[in-house]
Amino acid sequence: MKNKNKMKILIYGANGYTGKLIVEKAVNSDYDITIAGRSIKSISKMGRQYNLSYLSFTLNEIKSNPKILKEFDIMLNCAGPFSQTAKPIIDACVKSHTHYLDITGEIDIFRLGKSYHQKAIDSKVVICPGVGFDVIPTDCLASRLNEFLPNADELILGFESTAGKISPGTMATSIESIGYGGRIRKNGKILKVPLVYKSQKYDFGNGEKTMVTIPWGDVATAGYSTNIPNISVYIPMHPKQVQQLKRINWFPWLLRLEIIQNFLKKKVKKKIKGPSIKERNNSKTYVWGQIIKGNKVLEGQLVTSNGYDLTVDGSLAVIDYIYKYKNDIKGGYFTPSQLCGNDLIEQLPKSSKIIIKEV
Repeated sequence: MKNKNKMKILIYGANGYTGKLIVEKAVNSDYDITIAGRSIKSISKMGRQYNLSYLSFTLNEIKSNPKILKEFDIMLNCAGPFSQTAKPIIDACVKSHTHYLDITGEIDIFRLGKSYHQKAIDSKVVICPGVGFDVIPTDCLASRLNEFLPNADELILGFESTAGKISPGTMATSIESIGYGGRIRKNGKILKVPLVYKSQKYDFGNGEKTMVTIPWGDVATAGYSTNIPNISVYIPMHPKQVQQLKRINWFPWLLRLEIIQNFLKKKVKKKIKGPSIKERNNSKTYVWGQIIKGNKVLEGQLVTSNGYDLTVDGSLAVIDYIYKYKNDIKGGYFTPSQLCGNDLIEQLPKSSKIIIKEV
């Protein structure tokens, strides 16, 4: 039986790079935290380190026994790639009446979450993927721009990070997705397009640069939050990287082969450790958006902390929101801005206010 006086949170993938950062901050909260992962050796060591309860279970075990989650109010899934972990865990959450959150940025996981909307309503649970850097800042900005200019024709989003390193989990997800090309939303439908499908000069707040399209989560989520039919997302990219990605368009099938993906993931696991505390503290992210309706164009900007710290603060802020409004929240699929409001990003540490201006 769930203890309604003290919310019970299960953090799965707690022994990963971002999971550990979340746990380090969550231990100081008023919640009853349990950590979980697939490796009993790693997760038990971490449990002892932080004096936390811990569980170890595989995806097959949660498929066969969803009652593993029955005692928990919220499952925060930090175990990527989410293409492997999200579906069995969402299934178990719906069956066990446990709210589901994750820190994905994968378009297909947002679409998967959306497909569970009615089941989540029936089960009275929240399904809200992307409660980290993917996609809180851009989702909140998209929603705010839509308030200023409803029923727009097109939304362009972008971000530029000053950080130089990424985590092993983020890189593993990139390896899985790169062979499938890019994505945009066109006339209300999500379409597959070549990598670096479009390039354009933009200034996101840190100087004008060449920006290229990427298959970012907002291609799905901003569509759900705003109903705008045409959406694309850009980041800055060095010309050499652009050329390398264009070459991948010649043989994308090769990078979809399991043997190639496993080889690349092993190299990542050995060589990539993720940014240090100092590197995170010294970096920030410029977030930008442009909304277009006929001849009218509005532009929005904000500055946030680095992506990893924002993911820590964002995921815990969403948990706080669910706890605060637990008696009022109805079940279903939500984007972060739909669940918590588009001022969510402005409440997070080191985030500026969203500024909207006419272009």
